[in-house]
Amino acid sequence: MSSRPSSSPVVIQPMVSRIDHVQLAMPAGGEDRARAFYVDALGLDEIAKPPELAKRGGAWFRSGDVCVHLGVDSDFKPAKKAHPAFRCANYVGLLERLRKHGVEIIPDENLFEGKRHCYVSDSFGNRIELIAD
Repeated sequence: MSSRPSSSPVVIQPMVSRIDHVQLAMPAGGEDRARAFYVDALGLDEIAKPPELAKRGGAWFRSGDVCVHLGVDSDFKPAKKAHPAFRCANYVGLLERLRKHGVEIIPDENLFEGKRHCYVSDSFGNRIELIAD
């Protein structure tokens, strides 16, 4: 029998509190193509990789709390189904920006939790979902 009073709420800390980053694959030597999509088109900032990881290639990007790491995969195949989904504060503005950079936008007419959303592919064919905030 528990000695704890039944009126005291039990606070359970979650084991996992948030996603630190999402990693997607890219082929070797694709860093400039990654920058063209993630920085120029999507509007993320590139962040420096730690020196011991930089020698592996790839690139890291951030926007606020959203971090995307692109790692080199010698047997690269784009992720066509599995994907990160990003909430977008300026969804309409981002879609306009993507169109100006020639990014194909695949709308989904079904709302996601009441919000508009679409799919795009990065420079390597990895699927990314964008959801209006």
